[in-house]
Amino acid sequence: MAEAKSAVAATNGTKRLADAVRAAKIAAAQRTDIVVDIREADRARLEMFADELQPIMDAVPLDDDLFDFTLSNGTHPRFWIDATAHVVMGRDRRTYRFVRETRLGRVTLVESPELRFVVDRVTDYIAERIVERDKALAVFDGLGSRLSAPERPVQTLTAPITPAHDAPLRLPQRPRSTDFVIALSWMMIGIVVGIGVLLAIIAARGTHLF
Repeated sequence: MAEAKSAVAATNGTKRLADAVRAAKIAAAQRTDIVVDIREADRARLEMFADELQPIMDAVPLDDDLFDFTLSNGTHPRFWIDATAHVVMGRDRRTYRFVRETRLGRVTLVESPELRFVVDRVTDYIAERIVERDKALAVFDGLGSRLSAPERPVQTLTAPITPAHDAPLRLPQRPRSTDFVIALSWMMIGIVVGIGVLLAIIAARGTHLF
């Protein structure tokens, strides 16, 4: 009897575990359905936003690589404006959030449940980005510096210019007085040396001059 009761208890326990597993699977499926429903709802609202922004997107040239108008999939769908800015739905699933990724983190530029208001702010952002790019290109094209630089007068050459290295090197001529002073100096040096030699000879012979 004891073994039969334990077997029944084990069977009842197995059934309870199976019921719990089945209930967990049902709950997980329901949560998945909720997530899918939320994602689809966010995507539908972002598609409405894209429809409102379509005239602005059509005005941007197709070969313009500054903007990337794309609706991305995932757990949180996003409508990308460029590489750093996008529109995403808020937690209440009714508020549009226009955010931008920066070095300091994510910055919310606009947040409003009014679709038209967010579209206008995104349009202003697109215009500002275009102006910033045009200014950056103007800095590097050099046109402004060329226009502001004064014109140099054109000089007409009437005679050929001889390069400096072709002219012979000539030393300046010394005046005649300088030559006379040099000759007189050498003569005085010769006299002094002669007297010195003569005195040395006399001293060697032991004879006095006077």
